[in-house]
Amino acid sequence: MEGFDFIKASCLALIQGLTEFLPISSSAHLIFPTALFGWEDQGLAFDVAVHFGTLLAVVLYFRQDIYEILRGWTLHVVKRQTGAEARLGWMIILATCPLVIAGFLLQDIVDTYFRSTAVIASTTIIFALLLWFADKKTEANLNLNSLHWYAFLMIGLAQVLALVPGTSRSGVTMTAGLFCKLNRTDSAKLSFLLSIPAITGAALLLLIDLLGEASVNWLELAYALILSAVVAYLCIHYFLKLVTKIGFVPFVVYRLLLGAVLFIFFV
Repeated sequence: MEGFDFIKASCLALIQGLTEFLPISSSAHLIFPTALFGWEDQGLAFDVAVHFGTLLAVVLYFRQDIYEILRGWTLHVVKRQTGAEARLGWMIILATCPLVIAGFLLQDIVDTYFRSTAVIASTTIIFALLLWFADKKTEANLNLNSLHWYAFLMIGLAQVLALVPGTSRSGVTMTAGLFCKLNRTDSAKLSFLLSIPAITGAALLLLIDLLGEASVNWLELAYALILSAVVAYLCIHYFLKLVTKIGFVPFVVYRLLLGAVLFIFFV
């Protein structure tokens, strides 16, 4: 078992926890520690740990919502009882389907042709501008209960774009939500709820690949999981407060600056 690299584990877990749910792209930020410190790939085991850490954070934060959605959906399946929670459960399934299908069909193509710093820098800027336009130019006043099924499908189709590095899964789903006239708070909330099946699927696929690895540093993985979970939980909490008050403009500005830095120094 290799030694516990405290600084590297802390840095990467912090990046994962901070960027998984903010509309700023985790792949864009992972360029910096690799380039600055010459770190090698952290390995599958570490990726699994931080994915499960962020998954734990979002499940804990929305535990009441998740319970009500699962209860309502189950009652609808078993007893045909209708309700807002049952409908939302079906809509989350509908919105998740495009990503599942596209992930199996397109992931190899994305890995081969789109994993470059130029692509990440470009998508960081392009989707920042789209987020700004959606936030400033659309009349977003609907809530989750009043959103049509085809709007959920459109948001799910937009989530497919997150397969391209630099897009930001949370960013593109929030942008699509705003374009579908979903209010800021519910756009963010839906993005977080959609992250649960997305992160779960990604983590399970990584876990399957991990089964063939021989050595695992359990102390490092436990530390990374806990740190990413704590940071992600706090990130969700304060992001929802911030976006309700001032919108997405600070994140747009940040993404534009980040994209510019990537183009100037790394492309």
